[in-house]
Amino acid sequence: MSVLDIEKRDHVTVVTLNRPDARNALSPELLGRLAVAWDDIKSDDAVRAVVLTGALGSTFCAGFDLALSITLLNKTRQPENEWDEALANDWTLAHKATLRGYDLERPLIVAANGHAIAGGMELLLAGDLRVVASGAKLGLSEVKLGLIPGMGGTATIRDKMSPALAAEVLLTSNPISAETALAGGLLNRVVPADAVLNTALELAYAVAANPPLAVRAARHVLRKSRDLSEDQSLALEAKLLEDLAQTEDAIEGPRAFLEKRPPVFKGR
Repeated sequence: MSVLDIEKRDHVTVVTLNRPDARNALSPELLGRLAVAWDDIKSDDAVRAVVLTGALGSTFCAGFDLALSITLLNKTRQPENEWDEALANDWTLAHKATLRGYDLERPLIVAANGHAIAGGMELLLAGDLRVVASGAKLGLSEVKLGLIPGMGGTATIRDKMSPALAAEVLLTSNPISAETALAGGLLNRVVPADAVLNTALELAYAVAANPPLAVRAARHVLRKSRDLSEDQSLALEAKLLEDLAQTEDAIEGPRAFLEKRPPVFKGR
């Protein structure tokens, strides 16, 4: 049984963490396979949206596997196989796997069908859109272990929810409910666990139905504007709009509207 399942559905790719017996914890093998998967997805122009979910169970992802992965980080365990060797020799592999500083260049919808803790919460934070199961617990537990979230959680959580709630999650290390996270602006939807994947897919298909170059441009401005002044953001918006206006998709969209037919976008 593979620890990571990948399924392509038209222009949407579904990535499933598949270690249900270990609460989908991030083992060296799962980290390695995720890193490869993200590279493959990024290089595939046919992919317009990505959904990340977990194998069915109470937990979307419990974070890094304490026995298998963290022991390599603190050097209390020697590598035992090729996956261990790869992670022990290059910890940035974990960065890519959890999308720390790695841009897929297309929207990622995280479908957390259960609890998201530590590295699981950081995967949730890496998404562009987030759907979470009602009653799920979300948290960053690293401070209680004498560490800090190192896959982007410490650095980015304040930008993803209200500053007050972000500080509470990070500094107390106590989990919050999906409902609290929704009220705090982190999540797009909170639905029953058995509806999480379908809800995320609805969002993914809505994104994928749009012209991909326009989606990527809009996403790029949205993400970059956090680090730019208003004037810089407006300049970036104007430049990308000018570029998009010259594309075939920008011609096809208005033409299809006037001709009262579904548009056919080609990503060029």
